[in-house]
Amino acid sequence: MSQKPTDTLPQRPHERVKASLEAAGFAEDAAIALLSLDADHFHYVRRVMKGDVPQSLMEELGAGLEATQFHALSAILRIKGGYGRPAQEATVGLLADEMALDPSRASRIAADLVERGLLTRAVSQEDGRRSVLVPTEAAWGLMDGFMRAKWARTMKLFSTWSEKDIVTFARLFGRYTDGMSEQYPTR
Repeated sequence: MSQKPTDTLPQRPHERVKASLEAAGFAEDAAIALLSLDADHFHYVRRVMKGDVPQSLMEELGAGLEATQFHALSAILRIKGGYGRPAQEATVGLLADEMALDPSRASRIAADLVERGLLTRAVSQEDGRRSVLVPTEAAWGLMDGFMRAKWARTMKLFSTWSEKDIVTFARLFGRYTDGMSEQYPTR
């Protein structure tokens, strides 16, 4: 049975969400603001997932790394430094876990970083049967350059913001990310 064309369009998803927000007690302005936040958040996450930020900085530094390679290198430095987890020796398994990748994919990325001279493989000090990934001086230098370039752009981004706006944004963004952690706990 064929359907008859209609002159009315179905309600758009954001209109349904807005109606749900208002039904839940959010004022119209708050509902509109939350929809705007959702759209902005989508664009932010998309830029992060595509690797636009690190790729742009890697190009500025002439590092010759793809976004995935940079993410792997920074993941290894986070594992070793205890950023977001207890500090420990970096293994391919932990790299795969940190990047949410298949271990074989993480192994290929690590091998490429070894070939580029940014990592070396060593024997674990904790378990001599295990191989660990160790950043080279070149890796630390690259990360130092990345951080300088990133913060130069970050300072430029916030240079026209008032101190009050910066402090408020940082506080509210922290509150937002804490709430996201509660609503979407890590598995």
